[in-house]
Amino acid sequence: MKKIFLSLLLVSSGCANIPANGPEIAAQALHDRRTPVDIATDRTIETDIREELQDEDGLQNQAHVNVNAYNGAVLVTGEAVSDDIKNKIIAIVRVIDHVKLVHDNLAIAYPSETYARANDAQMTANIKAALAQIRTIPNFESAMVKVITENAVVYLMGRVHRAEGTVVVNVVRHQPDVKQIITVFEYID
Repeated sequence: MKKIFLSLLLVSSGCANIPANGPEIAAQALHDRRTPVDIATDRTIETDIREELQDEDGLQNQAHVNVNAYNGAVLVTGEAVSDDIKNKIIAIVRVIDHVKLVHDNLAIAYPSETYARANDAQMTANIKAALAQIRTIPNFESAMVKVITENAVVYLMGRVHRAEGTVVVNVVRHQPDVKQIITVFEYID
């Protein structure tokens, strides 16, 4: 009975085109302003880019690359040892299906160390926890904002109202060790 109710709920709420990993995506869509199809497309974009980069000879030792897609916009962060390697990575990203826009934030540097990546992961977790405490914005869910940290630079992605974006930036600004905040928001007002 519960399965039938869930199916009816998803169909009646406009989620009839949920892909194979639908239940997970449908759960995420409850707190996201993207449609389940857009969420699935973004995941596919990220997977396709990672696979293409892994297949490219020599990139593993010459670059550390993170890709995050949100509504077809792809944020590329990390380090590449040269302009040639960086350009090669960005060229691969640009031709992936459904990529609408590429935000190139790859630094020319040697790939970051494991401890730096661990610090970034901890900063991201702390920022997400701080965003979850926001109570001043009606109907705001912290899951609406994707947080990416690379070398203590915090990138914020999501579909937000300008007032929400301002509050989110102010919360992040007060977190320890944040060097810079770069917003990659898609404003909906």
